[in-house]
This record gives sequence, C-alpha cells and structure tokens, in this order.
Amino acid sequence: MAVYLPEQPLGAQLLSLLQLLSIGSNVFVSCAVQSSSVQRNNVKSLEFCCRLLFTFGHGPTVCPLIVLLGGQHRDSDLSMRTLSTPSPALIFPPTSPGFQNGRGSSTSSSSVTGETVAMVHSPPPTRLTHPLIRLAAKQQKEQAHIDRLPDQSMIHIFSFLPTNQLCRCARVCRRWYNLAWDPRLWRTIRLTGETINVDRALKVLTRRLCQDTPNVCLMLETVIVSGCRRLTDRGLYTIAQCCPELRRLEVSGCYNISNEAVFDVVSLCPNLEHLDVSGCSKVTCISLTREASIKLSPLHGKQISIRYLDMTDCFVLEDEGLHTIAAHCTQLTHLYLRRCVRITDEGLRYLMIYCTSIKELSVSDCRFVSDFGMREIAKLESRLRYLSIAHCGRITDVGIRYIAKYCSKLRYLNARGCEGITDHGVEYLAKNCTKLKSLDIGKCPLVSDTGLEFLALNCFNLKRLSLKSCESITGQGLQIVAANCFDLQMLNVQDCDVSVDALRFVKRHCKRCIIEHTNPAFF
Repeated sequence: MAVYLPEQPLGAQLLSLLQLLSIGSNVFVSCAVQSSSVQRNNVKSLEFCCRLLFTFGHGPTVCPLIVLLGGQHRDSDLSMRTLSTPSPALIFPPTSPGFQNGRGSSTSSSSVTGETVAMVHSPPPTRLTHPLIRLAAKQQKEQAHIDRLPDQSMIHIFSFLPTNQLCRCARVCRRWYNLAWDPRLWRTIRLTGETINVDRALKVLTRRLCQDTPNVCLMLETVIVSGCRRLTDRGLYTIAQCCPELRRLEVSGCYNISNEAVFDVVSLCPNLEHLDVSGCSKVTCISLTREASIKLSPLHGKQISIRYLDMTDCFVLEDEGLHTIAAHCTQLTHLYLRRCVRITDEGLRYLMIYCTSIKELSVSDCRFVSDFGMREIAKLESRLRYLSIAHCGRITDVGIRYIAKYCSKLRYLNARGCEGITDHGVEYLAKNCTKLKSLDIGKCPLVSDTGLEFLALNCFNLKRLSLKSCESITGQGLQIVAANCFDLQMLNVQDCDVSVDALRFVKRHCKRCIIEHTNPAFF
C-alpha cells in the first residue's frame, strides 16, 4: 500500500503512521516537509520511530526513510523506479486516475519547489512474526493465481491490451516487465485521445524498443495514432527515423501534420503499404523527398510501395497533387478520395494513366466529377470491384453505361444522390454487372419499379440494396426483388411509399434480410 502524508506537525504524522502500520501490511509512506533544518530533524525522528516499531515487531516490514531534498540529496535512491519504462503520464493526462496512483504520484511530487519528499520503501519480504500478519500474507499469496500462468499464456493475454495498458503492466513487477516488453507484443503501437502528448510518447517508446537494435525498431510494423490531435511533424519524423520496417500508418484526424512529415515517412519506410491520412487537411500530396529520390532510386525505383491510401476529407488536394500521387504510387489498389472537393475529371485522367491496378475507388462528394470522369474510371475494366460516386450530381446514365460496359466484375456500387440516374442506367448496370452484391441508389428519384425489375432478373447474388428516399418505388418492385434475390440480407426503404404487405412479403421470402423502414405499422 502506498500513502502520502501531507505537510503537518511531526506528532500528527507519527499518529497517521501508527494508524497505517496497524493495518498489518507493508506500507510505502511519502510525506512532505519543508527543506529546513528543523524539518529535517523531524524526518530523522520519524525514521527512528519506524525503526523502533520494526525492531519490536509491532508493525509490518519498514525500512529507513530515504529523504529527497529538492530532488538533489546525494543519498537519494531512485532504484524503485525503472527509468527505461515509459511512464503512464506519457499516455494519459496527469489528471487521470492511473497517473495519480502508485509511483507516478511520488515521482511527480518531487518536482515541487521548496518541498522535500520522504519515501519509505519496502525491502524484500522478511519473516513475519504476528499470526494475523502471517494469515493475511498467506491468503494474499493464495489469491495470486495469475502468477501460476506460464509465460506464453501471459504474453497471449497481453497481446489484447492497447499500448497504454501494456506500459502499465510493465510497472507491476519484474516478471511482468520482462513479459510486457517481449518483441512479439510490439509489432503494433496504438494510441488514441485528444490530450495525449503523442510526440513524446512515440519518442520514449521507440527509444525503449531500440535497446536491442540501436536506433532501429525492427519489430514495429504498425502505428495507429488516429484522433491524436497533438501529433505533429516531430512525431512522424521519429517514426520515420526509427521504424524502417513500418508497413501500416494511420494518422486520421491529426490535422497538424504536413506534407514534409509524410514525405519523410514514405521515403524512409520503403515497406509502407497502408497509409491513412484522412482528415489531415494540410496534406496535399504524397511523394518522396528530393534526397530520397536521388539516393534511394535503386531501391525505390522512384516509386512508393503504398497500396492502400485514404485521403478522405483532405480538402486542399487538387488535380496536380493527385497527379503527383499517381506518378509515385503506381501500385495503388485501394484509393479513397471522399470529400476531396477540388478533384475534377482531369485528376482522374492522371490517376488512370499510372495506377492501373486499382480495385476500390471512392470519389464520393467530389462534385466536379462527371460522366467524363466515369469514362476514365472505366479504363480499369474488370479489375474494378468497388466504386463509390455518391452525391456526384454531374453523373448521369451515360457515366453508368461506361462503368457497366467495361467493369463487368463490379461487386459494389454506391450512387446515392446521383439524381441523373434513371431506370435506363439501372438496366445497363443489371445486364452487364450480373455479379453485383451491393447497390445503393438512394435519393435517385427517377429510379422506379422498372429498374428494380431489371435488377431482380439479372443480379441474383444481390445481398445489400438501398432505396432510401426513392419516391417512385412501390411495393410491387420490392416483391419482384424479394422473389428472385433470396440471399438479400439488407434492404433500406426508408422514406419510401411501401405498404406493410410488401414488407411482410420481403420478410417471408428473404429470411435473413434486415429491413430498414419508416413504416410504424410494420415491426
């Protein structure tokens, strides 16, 4: 048990100490006194009382006081604190309960000006004479069943913990410290929270992970710091310098990072395949640094090995930046450009020139993308499996016809809010993309039961269908779909004029289907 005795007269401190010692357990005591000669004598008196109680067996194991005079006393002993273990204060704010308990509190209190911290440390357990104390110790020992688990089981349990909790476990005991820093547990660093000092946390963690291999973290492959708004270019530079084997980096919502930091990461981490910079409004491009382009050209071939790139909500991204990304990231298979409102058909043309292996593409809410952009995307042909063009108001049946004609293996299409799509566009899609599994044509007022009939007669593998706010849809069209698409698992007919009988018909024929509706009579 750890207790803090605030600054008060010696008699009150002694009384508090006696009450604590009567509990019958080992006690770590820290008390605050002024760094004056009178108070130092009081500390010596308190130390003498502790020794006396221990000598006559009237208390638990107590060792001499260690007096820290302003943190500069020459007899200070900080051996109880493992300096190489990252403090939870790096992961949580100082006000969190985890930081206020245990060693974090005693360490932080030593920095207060004009205050001396006296701590009583417990030595290794010795023979306890009192019967009640022996009984309590025996019960405590019997309750520690977790210590009986083998190391492999403990490591497996630790593998489910986030980074901050793993650091806490490393401070429990020597065995947990060794297990918590097993290299197999440090393939991933995951930090979340708006108040975390991420730059400092990454610096301390990478320094600890570099002990066996100086300056290099060979085991670290994934870093996820999404939502950490205090992350800056300094933190990313630490990752770039120390993690050459990094394969996945997620910094979504970290709006303080810039192009330069991202350039450093992709230049110094040649194995990086997954990059998520969604919500990073300052990022306008992905490219190698000039030094890397010159020095590492034999290794990179002036190319970046990124295959997954998410730039959602990067509002400043323009066609020129997309051109640079396409020229350097030719191995892209997954690209998400949601709400990159400055992208036009010209940017998609650059993309299709260099990135011919794209399987999933999203240009949702890119209001300048039109049917000409669909013509460029159609050049991906059968490689394209996922396409999202939601709320691209300039796309009509002409663009859908390009996609349907050349991208026959399309599995997922989100065209919600594309008000120019009619039953003719749905007909082209249904007859050519027969393996379609998910279709969202919500808020397309020109799509009617005729279009649903083409879907039902051609796309038998359809599993998800969204018709939200399609004003021309009736129960007859739904019944045709339910009678042919038995594998339907999700149907969204919110804000549609559909009868209860039609909904019950769908439920009878598609047993596993979840129906999202706004009809209060159907339940």
